[in-house]
Amino acid sequence: MSPSRPKIIYGPLISPLSKRDIRLSPCSLLSVSSCGVIEWAEHDVDPSSLQEVLAKHGRSLEDRDVEFIQLKWGEWIMPGFVDTHTHAPQFQNNGAGSQYELLDWLKYVTFPEEEKFADVQYAKKMYRRVVRASLDLGTTMCCWYGTLHLEGTKVLADITHELGQRAYVGKCNMDRNSSPTYQEASAEESIADTRSFISYVEALSPSDSTALVRPIITPRFAISCTSKLLTGLGELAAAHPQVPIQTHISENNAEIAYTKTLFPECSTYAEVYDHFGLLRENTILAHGVHLEKSELDLIKRRGAGLSHCPTSNFNLRSGSAHVGQWLDNGNKCGLGTDCSGGWTASMITAMQLASVCSKVVSFYTKGDDATLTGRFSKTQFAKYQLPIPTLFWIATMGGAEVCCLQDTIGSLEPGKQFDAVRVSILPETENMHLWYEESDSLESMLERFMTNGDERNVREVWVKGRKVGGRLFK
Repeated sequence: MSPSRPKIIYGPLISPLSKRDIRLSPCSLLSVSSCGVIEWAEHDVDPSSLQEVLAKHGRSLEDRDVEFIQLKWGEWIMPGFVDTHTHAPQFQNNGAGSQYELLDWLKYVTFPEEEKFADVQYAKKMYRRVVRASLDLGTTMCCWYGTLHLEGTKVLADITHELGQRAYVGKCNMDRNSSPTYQEASAEESIADTRSFISYVEALSPSDSTALVRPIITPRFAISCTSKLLTGLGELAAAHPQVPIQTHISENNAEIAYTKTLFPECSTYAEVYDHFGLLRENTILAHGVHLEKSELDLIKRRGAGLSHCPTSNFNLRSGSAHVGQWLDNGNKCGLGTDCSGGWTASMITAMQLASVCSKVVSFYTKGDDATLTGRFSKTQFAKYQLPIPTLFWIATMGGAEVCCLQDTIGSLEPGKQFDAVRVSILPETENMHLWYEESDSLESMLERFMTNGDERNVREVWVKGRKVGGRLFK
């Protein structure tokens, strides 16, 4: 990626500090280098002292080599969203098949659409639309599932690289329990294609340190993989410790029961992946709706992360994940859109439904009386609805932790890469769906955006300092 123009951004900044705290700075000054790295940040900079603070850093408003961006009240800069789980070939099916639960939905809706990606030209047409849509929704980092097709999934990696999204891209492994025309011929072929895919994606960038797009080992889920295939993938993962792993876990009760019949030597779903060497620090496990406490403990010991996918969990009637329990247990937790189990690629919607999910869980698990007064427990998350800072965290910094990218992205701190979104709730015609007053605090505006915002409020999107999406992107 070619260097971008250095930037100085002045105005409101919002960034996660912890699972319970957000930096809400109405007047921040942020410097981004030509390489897309945040050089320094100053907060609470009054307009009268702007020139003085710039001079301290050897800058001025007259610097012609710098792009100066001044935000209005009603706009702010925040970290880009990290989508820890979604399926690129399923976007065409968004909104379809909601009458099914998981296994029938795969059989009748999903696998027939994914089969079409054997056609490389179809893959080129669809994947460009998909990545473009994801970027314009403010997703700066995405964990993509492709299909089982090697060449088609190379196309997904190529387009993601070209359009400038940070991403993990995986070719699905599945050698059983799919349709006869949509599963790999053998474990050996699946592993050989995966090895080839890893090499192909790693060659897209001159070095691992500069790569935005990276390969990820992707056994679809335990049901779709024979023991021979999982053994081979575990060996491949051991040979490539830098390559992350993604798969599904404990999404649906029927899925869990079937998995246990296929792997009777393992007492839990999580033990299946652990048995084959696929549960480690850079493993991303999607859903986890029905995880047992022993599984959460095992996942924590291995350092793996969980992707909460409330949109699809509601849509396919899988259940309400007890995310508060994950957080109290110390498990890493991010947020995923899971198209097309979920009906939209919007991480804003995912945050909204994560809030609803936590309220449903709190209704049945009943925390103390603080819940009734709208307050939140300061000592635990389980049994309570998730507060705004926590929802914001799992959509940004939490996702970065799940992807093992917490030192690179997830917050707007010096030394990190500038993956960011310019949000606007200014009262333009297309934004009148989201009301606010000039007297509103930045905290209040963030809450309104998180509970009532959509893609119309995503004005500009940057990855590593390069503008790649948003309403103003052309």
